[in-house]
Parts: sequence; C-alpha cells; structure tokens
Amino acid sequence: MPSTQREQQLLRRSIYGALGISCLSITFGFITGSRSIMFDGMYAILDATLSGLALFVLRLIGQNPSSRRFQYGFWHVEPLVLVFNGSLLLLLCLYAFINAIQSLLGGGNHFELGWAIAYAFSITVICFAIFLKQKNANKGISSPLVELDVRGWMISTAISAAIFVAFILAWFLQDTRFAYLVPYVDSMILAVLILFVMPMPAKIIFNAIKEVLMMTPAALDKKVEELMQQLSREYGFIKYSHYETRIGRGLFLEIYVVLPESMEHIGISQLDLIRERIVQVIKDPELDLWISVSFCRHEKWL
Repeated sequence: MPSTQREQQLLRRSIYGALGISCLSITFGFITGSRSIMFDGMYAILDATLSGLALFVLRLIGQNPSSRRFQYGFWHVEPLVLVFNGSLLLLLCLYAFINAIQSLLGGGNHFELGWAIAYAFSITVICFAIFLKQKNANKGISSPLVELDVRGWMISTAISAAIFVAFILAWFLQDTRFAYLVPYVDSMILAVLILFVMPMPAKIIFNAIKEVLMMTPAALDKKVEELMQQLSREYGFIKYSHYETRIGRGLFLEIYVVLPESMEHIGISQLDLIRERIVQVIKDPELDLWISVSFCRHEKWL
C-alpha cells in the first residue's frame, strides 16, 4: 500500500508550486490582458485547492485507518474526492470554453505579446520540471491521488506550451497580411486547449463514480471466479458464491463455500490453508485487502 507520508510530502510540494504559478499567472494575465493566461491562473488555483483536499484525505487515511463509527475505514472518501475534483475541473473547462467562444464571436481579444511570450515560456519550463519530479517520485508508491496530481501537471505543461507556441505564431503574424488574426489567437488557443483537456476530468469522474457505486471491476470478478473454479475441482466444493469490489485503495472480498460431506471434519487448520491460497492470489501490494471466507454445509448460507 502506498506510503501516506510520502504522498503527503509530494502533494504539499505540488500545492506550493501551484500557488506560486497561480500568482504569476493572474499577475501576467492582468498585465497582458490575455484570457488564456488568466485561465492558466484559475486552473492553478483550483489545482492547489484540489491537492489540498487530497492531502486532507491522506491524513485521514493515515491517522485513522478505521474507527467504531467507520468500521470499514475511510477508503470511500478517496473516490468521493476524485469525483469532486474532476467535477470542478470539468466546470472550469466549460466556463472557460464558453468565454473563449464569446470572445471569438466578439472580435477576439487584444493583448500584450511581449510579456505574454516571456510568461508562457517560463511557466512551461517550470510546469514540465514539476511534472517530471512528481511522476518519477510516484513510480515508487503508485498513489492514485499523486497520479491525479501528475496528470494535472501534465495538463498545465500542455496548456502553457500551447499558449507559448500560439503567442510565437501571433508574433510572426503581426507584420503580415494576416495581422488581423492576431486578436483571435488568444481565445482560439484557449478553446482548442479546453477541448483537449476536458476528456481527462471526465474520465476521472467516470472511474471514481464506479467505485462510489461499488461496481465490481470485471477483471477482479473474473480472477476470483477462475480461482474458485480451480479450488472447486481440487476440493469438490458443492457450491460457492463471491462478492467483491474496490473502493479507493481498499479491496473488499466475501466468499461463501458449501463443503461436501467428506470435508465436514477437515479441521480449521486445513480451511485456513484454503483461505491463505485465496489471499495469495487476490492480494495486491498497492491495496488494503479486507477478506472474509466462510465455509458451511448448507446452501441457505450462500
């Protein structure tokens, strides 16, 4: 299971970086009058806020793995936060896209190219450096929350790089017969970027909602079914049923087995060996396994 202390350290670093970039973006957005730079700043502020929520979840999980009131732990909070995070990102994208279209229909947006180019280049380099550091750091812990943060920095890098390329193009267009297109560049690149970015939070929301609704992953269900079929052939189980799901970084599994008459007095130690075989096949080092394997002689207990 990922180290929550290491996750918290990485998220704190991300929060500081996002807050610094948001201050620069908003400042340069006002100086240059660029809508795309302002969007970059708003995205950074939202990113810092969401990373703060993720940090709160990690502290909750790390300090209180379970309690008498939440006896199955706090793993369900993680997908809830992912749904909230993804929804806010999606709403920001929709709002910015509407503004970009309105600007294009209204004749574009005049902005200061010199400062805008300097900003876009600097922020692209900074975002890419943070993206690489976060990505490399997450390889050792495989945290879904840090992975979401890495995706956020990837998006920030792509946004800044695209803004930089667009501003360079606008710079060269100034003294040509296509100079009339320059006011449209800012809003146009913003609209294109949002169309590129929007599928990412939508995918995050979709996957997290499946966990909130406790939908069983097809691969997990198939894995357990194949294992139980194999054990049934070996031990002659009369019948079995299994229920499994994944919520955040918690893997929950319940298995009920109807034993044949020949195994009625097999002994608890032998039954524990069967349980251990199931655990060895199902366990995932990145997840906290909650498993219950019950043996009975009558099908009414399934």
